[in-house]
Amino acid sequence: MKHLLNILDLSTKEIYELIKVSNHIARNPKRYQNICAHKQLATLFFEPSTRTRLSFESAMLSLGGQVLGFSNANASSTAKGESVRDTIKVVSGYVDIIAMRHPKEGAPYVGVETTQVPLINAGDGGHFHPTQTLADLATIYNEAGRLDNLVIGVCGDLKYGRTVHSLIGAMSRYKNISFVLISPDELKIPEFVKKDILDKNHIPYKEVTSLEDSISKLDILYMTRIQKERFLDIKQFDRLKDSYVLDVKKMKNAKKSMKVLHPLPRVNEIAVEVDKDPRAVYFKQTVYGKYMRMALILKLLKEKKKPSNIKIKDTHISTKRCSNPHCISLVEQELEAKVYKDENKIVRCAYCDAEID
Repeated sequence: MKHLLNILDLSTKEIYELIKVSNHIARNPKRYQNICAHKQLATLFFEPSTRTRLSFESAMLSLGGQVLGFSNANASSTAKGESVRDTIKVVSGYVDIIAMRHPKEGAPYVGVETTQVPLINAGDGGHFHPTQTLADLATIYNEAGRLDNLVIGVCGDLKYGRTVHSLIGAMSRYKNISFVLISPDELKIPEFVKKDILDKNHIPYKEVTSLEDSISKLDILYMTRIQKERFLDIKQFDRLKDSYVLDVKKMKNAKKSMKVLHPLPRVNEIAVEVDKDPRAVYFKQTVYGKYMRMALILKLLKEKKKPSNIKIKDTHISTKRCSNPHCISLVEQELEAKVYKDENKIVRCAYCDAEID
């Protein structure tokens, strides 16, 4: 059975095939309008979402399938205390495929333990967001013309930005890629991303605080918002929320070929006036995302009888629980504390990848 929890669950060959299929769907929508007739997708969104949830629903409906689910944890039995594990086990008996979003990191890994059907991670806390990355890759490929030989700037919330973590993981497998990591010191990229992805794959990167000083060097600028919902300290959010604003003045210093992406929603980190710039492709990005989700649904339904592709970590039961306040293991106490050692022999939580002291 195939699932998608992390973008690295897909090979670069599989990603290219998904882009190829998604582009074919975009050109020939009528060929696909009944291909998922009598199939059902469950959208289990324990955290509010607009674009991702509607994109999944639109994708399945455009394939001729049906959709059921909820858009808020309060509308599910979670409000009564039901665990993620039990919710997934029950719902997987009703549908053919599940798209799940959860505010706690590592929740999809819990779901995979009990699901009877393919499960797609539609975002887990500040951890990963692989289908957004599929949208990003399709956008870069179609708008920039390549997925290699790129200088990619990621700007904003790199600590909690799950879209950034997934994008870095995906792009690290292509040739001649380098990153400029633009963020306040408080929102730097997590160590597990630097060590397990960038350092491990010998990807050149710079950590800087200035967008103005970096923009002229970039082929891709990936803007992100400072995410209020991830902060435990509201004063820190208020201090950092306006750290970066991309405007027309800054765009004048960028390459004519540079492309601006954003996973959306935007707050004020991109001025509305930038929308008119042909280099701004973030609204096109949402359309590419729908077609990539259509291609992914078709792939997983076709391959659902295959063995699971999830890379099982060599985990051990731990007497020490994860200290990450956003980890699913702290919410669902019936889960055993599990750890693993990364490439650098650092002990990490098996659910959220946080370092264990």
